[in-house]
Amino acid sequence: MTVNGSDDVLLVHGGTPLEGEIRVRGAKNLVPKAMVAALLGSGPSRLRNVPDIRDVRVVRGLLQLHGVTVRPGEEPGELVMDPTHVESANVADIDAHAGSSRIPILFCGPLLHRLGHAFIPGLGGCDIGGRPIDFHFDVLRQFGARIEKREDGQYLEAPTRLRGTKIRLPYPSVGATEQVLLTAVLAEGVTELSNAAVEPEIEDLICVLQKMGSIIAMDTDRTIRITGVDSLGGYDHSALPDRLEAASWASAALATEGDIFVRGAQQRSMMTFLNTYRKVGGAFEINDQGIRFWHPGGQLKSIALETDVHPGFQTDWQQPLVVALTQATGLSIVHETVYESRLGFTSALNQMGAHIQLYRECLGGSDCRFGQRNFLHSAVVSGPTRLQGADLVIPDLRGGFSYLIAALAAQGTSRVHGIDLINRGYENFMEKLVELGAKVELPGKALG
Repeated sequence: MTVNGSDDVLLVHGGTPLEGEIRVRGAKNLVPKAMVAALLGSGPSRLRNVPDIRDVRVVRGLLQLHGVTVRPGEEPGELVMDPTHVESANVADIDAHAGSSRIPILFCGPLLHRLGHAFIPGLGGCDIGGRPIDFHFDVLRQFGARIEKREDGQYLEAPTRLRGTKIRLPYPSVGATEQVLLTAVLAEGVTELSNAAVEPEIEDLICVLQKMGSIIAMDTDRTIRITGVDSLGGYDHSALPDRLEAASWASAALATEGDIFVRGAQQRSMMTFLNTYRKVGGAFEINDQGIRFWHPGGQLKSIALETDVHPGFQTDWQQPLVVALTQATGLSIVHETVYESRLGFTSALNQMGAHIQLYRECLGGSDCRFGQRNFLHSAVVSGPTRLQGADLVIPDLRGGFSYLIAALAAQGTSRVHGIDLINRGYENFMEKLVELGAKVELPGKALG
């Protein structure tokens, strides 16, 4: 089901455990970037395990605007992209199609290589704290791009071939690492990127680029070295499954005292989450097809938790799990170290009956980007508390799914506004809710 703007409110009748099986496909944080990588090739690329989410549709449209032929493959969830005839796109079309997505910034390097110029409109994305794009442009300047800021966006030019460079990230940003990779592979010479992000989705993007003909080496100290080549071919790749979506459903099973088998979930990329899930009192069972998550009965346990870049506890895992922690006995401490505004969603949980207090201090021992700064980035969750249905307005992607979990765990009915935002990263989430026995409805429409 595709939920459009007129169907942007969901009624959730809570109190029913989620039980059954759902499937996760390719990672939201990999698939759109692998689609952008297809621009770099001299021939067609084939990407498998592609989810039907809004970010994929946005990138598909942007590729088509630039002359890339995109068509379904022979199997479900397969895309074939042919960049043979890349061309400039109309500025207004780019702006209209990009909408609130931040992904267009990653088109810069490939378009500079293919066309010698690029245009990037104003960027949106989830409002979870500062995600500055200035560093992307600083990196591109280091490669030799010229950038001119105009009223409708940023215009970039590469009068000559881009050149490899040495870059050290002040923070291991996933987006900045992707930008460097997608630009460096066809740049002249060697690019050395220090303090790079090393998330599984980054490794999978490197696998895609290596299949295309790139030379990329990863060191154990977060250093990535890219030796530029003169040309790249296409690729044939199956995207790694979405570990962030899998963890969201796992948290839903815990919060609703349910039992969910997440087909496609993989242990290797979720080991840190699984350890924490077990400490809280959740149960899981792993096989080659996926992971079963369930609430084994009894009391959940409070924990101390700090988010971090991979291989730490991912910030995207935090919000859904906090909902489950409202049902744990005792005081749980959550220290968010990645996005300064990611705990803002807890005010709605308090409205539903949770007891969550936010603090500006670092309630944890890890190095934190926000120390000595005025951000509410630590939380103390006191539980267990009985949640009650409420009117909820979704603030961002993960916070939005967390509101759904809270509404499903609560007694009574909740009205959840802005559910279209969840389509950015959760494929067919409405059908999946129905399959798991959730009592949900679009006003005036039947589901299931």
